[in-house]
Amino acid sequence: MRKIEGYRKLLDVTKNAELKELKSVYRNLMKDCHPDKFQDNEAEKIAAEERSKKIIEAYHFLVSIAPETIESTIEQYTETITVASIEDFEYKNEKLSITFTDGNSYEYFGVPKAIYVKLVNAPSQARFARRHICNSFVYRSVNKLVTATA
Repeated sequence: MRKIEGYRKLLDVTKNAELKELKSVYRNLMKDCHPDKFQDNEAEKIAAEERSKKIIEAYHFLVSIAPETIESTIEQYTETITVASIEDFEYKNEKLSITFTDGNSYEYFGVPKAIYVKLVNAPSQARFARRHICNSFVYRSVNKLVTATA
């Protein structure tokens, strides 16, 4: 959750920011700190490149968890969590990554370690995830991220 709050603070948007607002804020920030504006000063150019990378990362992340994005993929998500089993999962720093047997992968944010331990020890991990994780935490699809970077 710290990651999400940090990104929102960087872009100066609220939890309820819509895609249109995110896009507008992103474009304005990129206009102000685009590296091409600093061709005469190498130090400022390098700093602008770093800031631009952070802004781009924050924008793409917040778009991936935006309510409109979630709403547009809810049908596929619901099918995955109700039909598919869990193939693999990984937990690090309150982020739980789950890969399902249908090939879809999701990241869940703000998952307490206690919930992860219960998932590991659950007799049916898929059922536990459906009941206690899938609709309880902020999530995003990892499939689209892999497709976008491939």
